[in-house]
Amino acid sequence: MTTLSLTGANTLFYKEVLRFWKVSFQTVGAPVLTAMLYLLIFGHVLEDRVQVYPGVRYTSFLIPGLVMMSVLQNAFANSSSSLVQSKITGNLVFLLVTPLSPAAWYVAYVGASMVRGLAVGLGVLVVTLWFAPASPVQPWWIVIFGLLGAAMMGSLGLIAGLWAEKFDQMAAFQNFVIVPMTFLSGVFYSVHSLPSFWQAASHLNPFFYMIDGFRRGFFGVSDVPPAISLAVVVVTFAVVATVALRLLQSGYKIRH
Repeated sequence: MTTLSLTGANTLFYKEVLRFWKVSFQTVGAPVLTAMLYLLIFGHVLEDRVQVYPGVRYTSFLIPGLVMMSVLQNAFANSSSSLVQSKITGNLVFLLVTPLSPAAWYVAYVGASMVRGLAVGLGVLVVTLWFAPASPVQPWWIVIFGLLGAAMMGSLGLIAGLWAEKFDQMAAFQNFVIVPMTFLSGVFYSVHSLPSFWQAASHLNPFFYMIDGFRRGFFGVSDVPPAISLAVVVVTFAVVATVALRLLQSGYKIRH
């Protein structure tokens, strides 16, 4: 990117970060509270009944899944809601008249989505550590999958935001695609506890590999080797990022 595009990308990134940070009680605080409620309910009910990994309490097992789920959902929500809101209110035209390249748009929107997703994830981790202190065994996996997961979902949110023309379409995409894939990715359970058919189905869900790889960093054990999870996540991210950039380059549903 040129110097002008880099400056524009930085400005748009700053604007997108301010957009969610100005209402951080809603965009950061509320998801942290929701994750804590999940932990209190599921942890209280299943703490003495379920042990997924030897020597690991169920509450401890649950925390990484809740952290990563929060990262993914909020990274998606940031870029998707921002684009849809701009399209509906009509202020997207002010971006269209700037000399920003599609790459600058992508970097700004996805970068801000990563900031929000990781901020929420860190908030969930800090709050839930009071219930079950964690000592990461392989922290590099936490960082790698956290960053890749946030970037992938920010990119997917960009695609959804470009596609949707009103809020109910965006809500349908989130409720019928993102939420089911997240909840069925092993956040609350190990896929090894499922019947063989559902185990196979879970392995078709890229969200599963993000959750499983992220959890590997906390306990040093996982349902699949982390190298496989990393390969799946990298390929998925590359595909989603390429589609998002191509849509931006074509002006899909934003240049009429």
